[in-house]
Amino acid sequence: MRDPRFITVRRGGTLTDPDHHLLALWAASCAEHVLPLFEAARPDDVRPRQAIEHARAWARGEVTMMRARAAGGHAMGAARDLRGAARNAAYAAGQAAVVAHVAAHELGAAAYAIRAVRDAAPVGGGEAAGGLECRWQHDQLPDAIRELVLDDQRLRNELCWSVFDC
Repeated sequence: MRDPRFITVRRGGTLTDPDHHLLALWAASCAEHVLPLFEAARPDDVRPRQAIEHARAWARGEVTMMRARAAGGHAMGAARDLRGAARNAAYAAGQAAVVAHVAAHELGAAAYAIRAVRDAAPVGGGEAAGGLECRWQHDQLPDAIRELVLDDQRLRNELCWSVFDC
């Protein structure tokens, strides 16, 4: 059962368009923060960066949901043959773009960003690095969606992600 707080009002939920846009922008920020981890591995592959740009463009009303969603799929395709930090950074970008389609993907962007940072950390430093990334993400949350996202993290952390204990 999908959480109605992440379903737009016009589809029977309670999520307003402005808050949906804020979720996409926050997810894009989370993904962009770790994008260098992908670009270090694949400097010529622009798909994750384009996905982040599409997430922001969708929030501004400049591209359709379908274009943003497609860009997200392409970013995740860039991750396909990678492992570790680079793969998770590309997935973060892909998840950010598909927030336009399903708002609840906001946690995917944040979680994959945390996983990317954990993977990039020196041996034994992953948990601490992930905690710092999680706190950075919390600092980026706009007030209008802060409680929504933090509650979503509390509800889905153990079920899906296991990265939001910060």
